[in-house]
Amino acid sequence: MENYQVLLYYHYVKMEDPDAFVKEHKELCESLGLRGRILVSHEGINGTASGPVEATEKYMAIMHDDPRFSDMPFKVDPADQHAFKKLKVKHRPELVTLRLGAEDIDPNEVTGNYLEPEEFYEKMQDENTIVIDARNDYEYDLGHFRGAIRPDIRTFRELPDWIEEHKKKFEGKEILTYCTGGIRCEKFSGWLLEKGFENVNQLHGGIATYAKHPKTKGQLWDGKMYVFDERISVPINQVEHVVVGRDYFDDTPCERYVNCGNPECNEQIICSEENEHKYLRGCTHECRVHERNRYVEEHGLTDKQVQERLEALKDESVGKAV
Repeated sequence: MENYQVLLYYHYVKMEDPDAFVKEHKELCESLGLRGRILVSHEGINGTASGPVEATEKYMAIMHDDPRFSDMPFKVDPADQHAFKKLKVKHRPELVTLRLGAEDIDPNEVTGNYLEPEEFYEKMQDENTIVIDARNDYEYDLGHFRGAIRPDIRTFRELPDWIEEHKKKFEGKEILTYCTGGIRCEKFSGWLLEKGFENVNQLHGGIATYAKHPKTKGQLWDGKMYVFDERISVPINQVEHVVVGRDYFDDTPCERYVNCGNPECNEQIICSEENEHKYLRGCTHECRVHERNRYVEEHGLTDKQVQERLEALKDESVGKAV
């Protein structure tokens, strides 16, 4: 039964005393039984939280009663349990980490043109437009808009440098950009404008809003959307589902993310359950034989059992898996 809800929200607004707000807000969330990850800075709030329907509805009402957040939109997903293990409310220098320093962007002053889902859907199909995914590479690899450019980045703060290195690809084009809920695009699109790109658009509300629009129904999206909670991924395209994720070990279609068993590596890899067992959830041989391999610990494997699996892999030729 869907007795829970997952909330995704953000709002750029001046916060006079972020530390005091963090303390009060954590107490509020605890009193409601919410869990999640909520970031607060001098420039606003960026959160995702889960809780029982009644609690999340009360939380949204309380937030909207605050003049600072009276028009803050919430993206709401039904759920059958909490999407987080615990609650974290933290003060951060930035809501999304770009580290632009003196060139930092205030989305309330400069940001790209908002496109509603229907407009975004139409413009994606225009041959003079170019679509840039503003998320990290591992998010893109699980799912993305058809034909979107995949920046080779592991963190959002790497995106400006990547754009500078490849800017000739985008000259003279109408730029469309998108991210999970919209917050990264608020700053990224503004940064593009500041760097001289003239026709810059962003998907209003992000992929999460596009997925639920009654007319677009998530069309032209392939794969699933990566989310930063216990669900890991959620479906987007309501019309057709195309798997784009590829298993790290054998390159077969797959949409299942796991963290490498080596806690010192912790690399996220797309991996089937079969291959997780086969390769001891290790992305390399070194990770498989690591003394604190979590897969080995979780399954109580003996040294002999581990050695037997490693021996079975020696004669295989599966590219990077060996």
